[in-house]
Amino acid sequence: MKKRSSKGSALISFPSSENRARPGAHETVPRQQPPAESDPHSAAQAATVENLLRCWFRETGAPAPEDRILRVPLPASGTALLVPVEYWSPTGRHRLGAPCLAGAPGPVDAVTVAALLAREAPGAPEDAVDLVARVADSVRRTTVFIADRRARPADPADLFLAAEQALVHGHPLHPTPKSREGLSESELRRYSPELRGSFALHWMAVAPAVLRTDSAWTERGRPVTGPRLTARLGPERELPDLPDGYAALPLHPWQAQELRRRPEVAALLDAGLLRDLGVRGRPWSPTSSVRTVHRTAAPAMLKLSLGLRITNSRRENLRKELHRGVEVHRLLRRGLAARWQAAHPGFDIVRDPAWLAVDGPDGAPVRGLDVVIRHNPFSPSDDVSCVAGLVAPRAHTPASRLADIVHRLSARTGQPYDTVAADWFLRYLEQVVRPVLWLDGEAGIALEAHQQNTLLLLDADGWPTGGRYRDNQGYYFRASHRAELDARLPGIGEQSDTFVSDEVADERFTYYLAINNVLGLVGALGSQRLADERLLLGVFRRFLSKAAAGPRRMRSSLPARLLDSPVLRCKANLLTRMWGLDELVGPVDTQSVYVTLDNPLHQ
Repeated sequence: MKKRSSKGSALISFPSSENRARPGAHETVPRQQPPAESDPHSAAQAATVENLLRCWFRETGAPAPEDRILRVPLPASGTALLVPVEYWSPTGRHRLGAPCLAGAPGPVDAVTVAALLAREAPGAPEDAVDLVARVADSVRRTTVFIADRRARPADPADLFLAAEQALVHGHPLHPTPKSREGLSESELRRYSPELRGSFALHWMAVAPAVLRTDSAWTERGRPVTGPRLTARLGPERELPDLPDGYAALPLHPWQAQELRRRPEVAALLDAGLLRDLGVRGRPWSPTSSVRTVHRTAAPAMLKLSLGLRITNSRRENLRKELHRGVEVHRLLRRGLAARWQAAHPGFDIVRDPAWLAVDGPDGAPVRGLDVVIRHNPFSPSDDVSCVAGLVAPRAHTPASRLADIVHRLSARTGQPYDTVAADWFLRYLEQVVRPVLWLDGEAGIALEAHQQNTLLLLDADGWPTGGRYRDNQGYYFRASHRAELDARLPGIGEQSDTFVSDEVADERFTYYLAINNVLGLVGALGSQRLADERLLLGVFRRFLSKAAAGPRRMRSSLPARLLDSPVLRCKANLLTRMWGLDELVGPVDTQSVYVTLDNPLHQ
């Protein structure tokens, strides 16, 4: 056994059972099968239990165990959980076995763990019940996903789509990553990226009196606006002739059925201001966010409104987000993108340059009918993957695609795994993290660059060669840069509500880029035995030191904060879920729960 410990940071590796410290006779635990050896339901249970406990350890500041068993007191229930620790990670990507209750035989399942942990946290009883129900739903859906992926392992030829469909288990530090409450089994098949679903869109015709739209989309230097926006997507040959001035509005089929029950939509249909055109056209495929759809070779992707609760929120577009996407596109076109790409030519933002929506006769937005038209910059042969999909375990093996890449590069170069992994990681920092730091330091725009929002471009050997950011929700304009941004694009932020205090920007940027993205990547490499996390943290520290010493005019505050602060602020997904918060509702600084963690980078 190797152990390194300091305040809030420890690495414990248990490579073989012979070297593990033994628990006391009254605190024995059953051995858990590796996921690849388990049936789909057991694999889903194990993954969900591990998620719940990782969240709990992070959000309560659990100390590193002294031996292979971590005891979790549960005073509200008068007992404790005994958790086998296979690998303890300084970044929180622990590998854990099946827990049991002290003095009780057999492991406990995910629903029991969720109920026990919910009793220990403050919050309304109905929120605890909701958490338990959603954990059960997530386990059930994950079981279906694993079984299907094992039965049909072949990926589609479109490499971008294959990567978007790779997140079978989901966020490793979220209690309910695959909950899909509201979907029937047949709907799950059609609408889930994990099941490689596809479906035709539902279309409505929108009268000009209630149509709201904005577009900075151009083709051959000419703007594409109004009804022509969706005509470019290919359904014009399949739709009936639209009344004069009406625009075709695409909807998710599930959303279209849900909207009919809303009084404001029913009134628009009765008045003829909306006309139902039904389901038409060739199929689209859901991407990792479930509600954004992709079709190979189409010029655009569509970010649809979807009232399902996915992770922490109902995924209906907000009008301020629509404005935000177009606003950022216009801002970048006014010289900022040219300067950014002169410094970092391999990185860009996937643009959201247009949208369509509906207002009621009173001029108020009708929620649930908004659609973002997103540029599709990828050909089927582009090897581009969201980072979350690249590092995720797969249905048939705990190894990720990134593990395959490291193994292949190791065999090709003759270098050990950890040397290759460290080199790969450093290239990732240069190709992805440095450009994001540039945009923050130079322009005062912090990106919500978590692993699912960050797309990585790979060369033929699997080395990082560039990156893209996507998500019109995830921009933070720093208040300290308001004057410069307004000079570039007058009126910026007035409709998009994107300016936040520097303190809020610091907190969110630290979590999304540093903790979720980079430290999450460190944890994935470490927990998959590809490199010692201490080595990778050292690589990250050296990178940050150089970034902190760069030209002051272009310097983000994040590198110095990561190096100097003994603690970091981190989003607490379990507590956010326990308290019933929706991250799309309310002020940005109160939409989710944040906790304080010890900083594994701090010496």
